[in-house]
Amino acid sequence: AFDPQTQIPPWSLLPHRPSRARPYLYTDEQIRQLLKAARHMGGLPGLTYHALLGLLSVSGLRMSEVLNLKSKDVDLAQGVLVIVGAKFGKTRWVPIHASTQKVLAKYVRERDRALGQNLSYFFVSRRGNRLDGGQVRRTFYRLSRQVGLRGPTASHGPRLHDFRHRFAAETLVRWYRSGQDVERRLPVLSTYLGHGHVSDTYWYLTICPELMGLVVNRLEKYWEE
Repeated sequence: AFDPQTQIPPWSLLPHRPSRARPYLYTDEQIRQLLKAARHMGGLPGLTYHALLGLLSVSGLRMSEVLNLKSKDVDLAQGVLVIVGAKFGKTRWVPIHASTQKVLAKYVRERDRALGQNLSYFFVSRRGNRLDGGQVRRTFYRLSRQVGLRGPTASHGPRLHDFRHRFAAETLVRWYRSGQDVERRLPVLSTYLGHGHVSDTYWYLTICPELMGLVVNRLEKYWEE
């Protein structure tokens, strides 16, 4: 971009294409609409999907990790989730905010009132069983259509896994805006997300235009100084 003598190899020279799906970064308003639509489902299902989608949006957890959460692994008094046997066989502790604790506690009260307290899994169906992943996705697609995130017959669109992408990108944006040393803090985010390598977390630097702008501004400031 700066030196006209710089040679840029043609794209076809290295035909590799990234295998990752292009993430969708939800806005705050879109998340509020999804949570509102979930709550309007009514009854225990409404509370379940409101709490589940809300937790995905603020924790960066994988969908499988949320579905596999056991009741004994959720400590709402301390605000800590224990993610057992996640990807790569790892176990990690994930702290949650007090506002998240409050929503999950309300869900637990209503869940236990309807189904009893001896439940193995934290998020359960009307029968008290572990939620089925396919049913969760179908419900999410229906809610997405209600709020306009998907067309009436669209087979593609924002995914549940995109909540995780948004969490990572928003965290990095906040760090850049506040002037923090992102390189030093990146291993913290990597551990929180349960990544096997920090390089997996670096990928998030490329998916958000606002984040890329902040990175470029910091780089320009570095060279000016």
